[in-house]
Amino acid sequence: MPKTKFQDIIFTLIMVVVMVYALVVYNIALDRGGLTNEVFVMAFGELAVMGIAGFLLEMFIAGPLAKKLAFRIVTPGEDRMTAVILAVSAMTVCIMCPLMSLIATLLFKGVDSQVIAKWIQTTVMNFPMAFCWQIFFAGPFVRWIFGHLFPEKNECTGNVTV
Repeated sequence: MPKTKFQDIIFTLIMVVVMVYALVVYNIALDRGGLTNEVFVMAFGELAVMGIAGFLLEMFIAGPLAKKLAFRIVTPGEDRMTAVILAVSAMTVCIMCPLMSLIATLLFKGVDSQVIAKWIQTTVMNFPMAFCWQIFFAGPFVRWIFGHLFPEKNECTGNVTV
């Protein structure tokens, strides 16, 4: 887990790319009626805009708020690290999914008299994917990458652990 502000920025950047790309692929596939090889390429076009939005939201709104909410449920240092990670991840999805769905709705589905309905539908469709992707793939994968980029030195033994 990140120990410095620099590490937090790198961790967030990697997580945003992994999460946003997957959700963009998912949404394009839903709109087109299925997943094709072309969808993976098309997703790169939306990744820049949605990635910047996701990074800013995560760094300044969702990240701090998710930790605050999660730490009402678990206590770092007292509870198991797995419980802390799962609580923060779940709270992050609960905040980020509606926010990112709102941005996607406004940018890609248009603003009209049905904008609220479109946003709610987009959020409801995205939430199960975002939650499962975060808990079962993106979270473990990004922590694995991060652990290799920033191996921790064990203070007791001096050994490096990944």
